Amino acid sequence: MKTNVKYLNITITAALKAGEAILEIYKQSDFQVEMKADNSPLTIADQKSHQIICGYLLQTGLPLLSEEGKEIPYEARQKWNLFWLVDPLDGTKEFISRNGEFTVNIALINKQSPVAGIIYAPVLDLLYAGISGIGCFRLVQASRNLSGLDVEHLSQRAETLPLKLSRQKFTAVASRSHSNERTQLYLESLRKDHADMEITSKGSSLKFCLIAEGSADVYPRFGPTCEWDTAAGHAIVEAAGGRVMAATGRVLHYNKQDLLNPDFIAFGR
Repeated sequence: MKTNVKYLNITITAALKAGEAILEIYKQSDFQVEMKADNSPLTIADQKSHQIICGYLLQTGLPLLSEEGKEIPYEARQKWNLFWLVDPLDGTKEFISRNGEFTVNIALINKQSPVAGIIYAPVLDLLYAGISGIGCFRLVQASRNLSGLDVEHLSQRAETLPLKLSRQKFTAVASRSHSNERTQLYLESLRKDHADMEITSKGSSLKFCLIAEGSADVYPRFGPTCEWDTAAGHAIVEAAGGRVMAATGRVLHYNKQDLLNPDFIAFGR
């Protein structure tokens, strides 16, 4: 447990510094967008964030798997017990459309399970941290704490999740950019038990954060995601007392030979 806390201190700094660099590019009137092999967009902000995060996390001596470094062969990474799993800019479509709903995601994986996660939303200046066995926290105006912020200070300054909210309606959160027929069918099935259910849309890993906060009850994802898309959010939801399960009911595992996730559903406490 102490090991996780030690590592999380440097992770918080890495996420905030990466977010700072992303914002500098985000505020530019124009930035270059390339298309990756899978026809998804890539910006200089993804690359800059990746460089910054690697610079911090590799100081820990742990291996790192990232969307921008996914070429590492399974024969090498299958031997990893403890490693970083990173999405340097989750929600590139949100970044390009300038709606602010993109994040920096950093997770610590231990034996195929996420044991700690950091999600930072630079535009919203919100930092979420979940640590197995310790708890889950949300810090507003996180960039004001860029100097000297660590897990101990985080637990003192931040709100503990889930929040004590007085919601009346069952709420589902769905992807802003990746909705499909299977998702809609699942949401309609929920209405059988929750006739007045509210549905909200959100980009990137912020959907996990709404579950952890207690602002939403369920987040279904029926469609392709990769391990770096979900690991930090998975850790945060579970640290807040929720669950993230494959749609089949099985546990989500990480560092598989195939880095694609199965369909999954996240539930609040």
